[in-house]
Amino acid sequence: MGKCIAIANQKGGVGKTTTSINLSAALAEKGKKVLVIDADPQGNTTSGFGIEKNEVDNTIYELLLGECSVNDCIIKDVVDGVSIIPSNVNLAAVEIELLDADKKEFVLKKEIDWVKDSFDYIIIDCPPSLSMLTINAMTTADSILVPIQCEYYALEGLSQLIHTVNLVKERLNPDLSIEGVVFTMYDARTNLSMQVVENVKSVLKQRIYETVIPRNIRLAEAPSFGMPINKYDPKSAGAEAYATLAAEIINAR
Repeated sequence: MGKCIAIANQKGGVGKTTTSINLSAALAEKGKKVLVIDADPQGNTTSGFGIEKNEVDNTIYELLLGECSVNDCIIKDVVDGVSIIPSNVNLAAVEIELLDADKKEFVLKKEIDWVKDSFDYIIIDCPPSLSMLTINAMTTADSILVPIQCEYYALEGLSQLIHTVNLVKERLNPDLSIEGVVFTMYDARTNLSMQVVENVKSVLKQRIYETVIPRNIRLAEAPSFGMPINKYDPKSAGAEAYATLAAEIINAR
């Protein structure tokens, strides 16, 4: 059975989408079969794999409303070994549409359970908020991977995220755990990056991955070409970092 990891942090701009795209591609490069679920109305993970998000008929929005089956909305092999359930701005309306739905916290889980055995890993890119979409991701997931940007306000909102994870675990998904924390946008030239890492390590009891994702121009450029970093520039520091993170995650199972 596939392991489902939700990539979550309600703070925006911390590298959730970058991690969703590049971790998925790195896992696939190591021979794993991966499904990415874009659960963010911005649809940046979708376009980061070179898909024209506004031209897709069946997305996670139609799936959550029961207008298509899970197999109808999976786009297969966007890169070797990676399939995706796409998203676009329509998803922003789903909160209202699901208001009266029965067991609305489990709509995504119910659909993904049909295909979970077909993949080694399922990676969910969560929106930057603690919304019904994030709750659906957390009830579907086995664990949460938290990207933290190496900046002054890194810990802001993290306690709220951990509180939400604990509530979901208590009331909706007793098997949910925090996979770990990964530092992103690390700049070895600044004292601040090093201080943030030390500060978070002293405060958090969760696993902190040894791999640190550097601030890397090639990593920032890759989405505009619709490619994960291991296809856009496989020799870049960003590609090497995500390959190392993928190995850490595989070995941690």
